[in-house]
Amino acid sequence: MPTLLERGRARASAEGLTIEFKEADAEALPFADGTFDAVVSTFGVMFTPNQDKAAAELLRVCKSGGQIGLANWTPEGFIGQIFKTLSKYVPPPAGAKSPVLWGTRGHLVEMFGPTAESIRTEPRNFNFRYRSAEHFLEIMRTYYGPMLKAFAALDDIKQNGLKADLDALIARMNKANDRTMVVPSEYLEVVIRKR
Repeated sequence: MPTLLERGRARASAEGLTIEFKEADAEALPFADGTFDAVVSTFGVMFTPNQDKAAAELLRVCKSGGQIGLANWTPEGFIGQIFKTLSKYVPPPAGAKSPVLWGTRGHLVEMFGPTAESIRTEPRNFNFRYRSAEHFLEIMRTYYGPMLKAFAALDDIKQNGLKADLDALIARMNKANDRTMVVPSEYLEVVIRKR
């Protein structure tokens, strides 16, 4: 997280923008009620352990009439399928809800509906582009927390099984016609207007 904030500061500086960056817990935001006209999370808040509490915090810090913008991976998309594959080898903690529930309209209505004036959702795609499937897995095993932790928890035989399943998933979804990787991953673009 600190590295992302450092890169954000550098980008803001390069663009000539003055932005205050704060590291905070999504389930206990350090802001007063109704502080912001817009609250945004891109593939972030969906990974909180207590999803209902995180949703309540987004609503709490958003002004009445304000908007909450989200981008969340869907269960059917590539990242959703990666989570499904990982769960075959390393089950999620007891009682934990899948982060890809945030990529379903029904779950969003359940969490935000009672206090939302409107909830607009639109499926979109992000293309993962890598030199190869091997390159993608190398990057993900090194830097992507869920995959890094899954491989670290497995013995060599199960690691080989997980790698084979991930290779098969990539092969099935890869749109590239050469040795590179171009895999579309569906996400849900969400705009919630608070009452």
